[in-house]
Amino acid sequence: MSSPPTPPHAGVPRPPWSALPAALRYAIADRLGAAVVAARVAAAGFTGGFAAVLDAADGGRVFVKAAASAGQAHLVDSYAREAAILDRLPVGLPAPRLRWTLYEAGWFVLCTDAVDGHSPLRPWTPAELEATLAGYAEVAAALADPPAALTALGLPHLADLARSDILWWEEVAAGREPAPALPVHVRGRLPDLVELESRLPRYVARSPGLIHGDLRGDNVLVDMDGRVWFCDWTWACSGPAWFDVAGLLLSAYADGLDADRLFAAHPTTADAPPDALDATLAALAGYYLTGADAAPATVPPHLTAHRRRSGGQALDWLARRQGWA
Repeated sequence: MSSPPTPPHAGVPRPPWSALPAALRYAIADRLGAAVVAARVAAAGFTGGFAAVLDAADGGRVFVKAAASAGQAHLVDSYAREAAILDRLPVGLPAPRLRWTLYEAGWFVLCTDAVDGHSPLRPWTPAELEATLAGYAEVAAALADPPAALTALGLPHLADLARSDILWWEEVAAGREPAPALPVHVRGRLPDLVELESRLPRYVARSPGLIHGDLRGDNVLVDMDGRVWFCDWTWACSGPAWFDVAGLLLSAYADGLDADRLFAAHPTTADAPPDALDATLAALAGYYLTGADAAPATVPPHLTAHRRRSGGQALDWLARRQGWA
């Protein structure tokens, strides 16, 4: 599958600090206890909300997300959900610590500790990929038995999300969804794709732990000491951590690394069904490719490119594993 030459971590344009309402900027500075002297807008991501590292006059530094209720209600809900999750994650987890939230001038603001780091380099370097996989193994172990405060949020289960939002090949086969453009060697494999993706809800239903739910390179930061931090927890849900690992390794596969070996060697896959990776790849391929083709004109082009690129990676990896290529 080919995709537009979009940089892997490219993001949509975000508003600068100066574009926020004056009342909102004053309220944020008041919560910080000092004037904001610099704002470095985040480059990665697929939403148009404000997101930046803010430097305060007293030397403090934080990361802030903000969205307006008028026109960005979905982002307000997303940021509020992420704030609730961050506030309840186990202490010591490599995730930015929530500092505070506020609602001012029709805007919702989420403030966390700033991580002094960078998105993983692409192509992946062995050291950064190893650190990311090892770090997520620790996260998965900590969330295998999540704290009561976190489960009390009533986060969704991946099995339900799969049935309602992730599995699309069955819709294509039934004619309820247009078929995405497929490479020649996969065009006759629709029944196989339907069968493989249908196994995913059953495979993930048995897991009581919590997972990140959206583990990608642009949701990872590597700090100056080489420690990996996991950001953007909006889509945390109940499910097996091997699902996250499969999603993360799409980019490693695309970079020519031995993604099969990396998946099999990860601690979270020890109890996974033998074909869990194939079921996941089939589901992700359908989810991303149908989403890319059905995207309305209002969807940012970088998001459509990301979906098409990720779906192509998942389908190519699956085809190689299945011997279709």
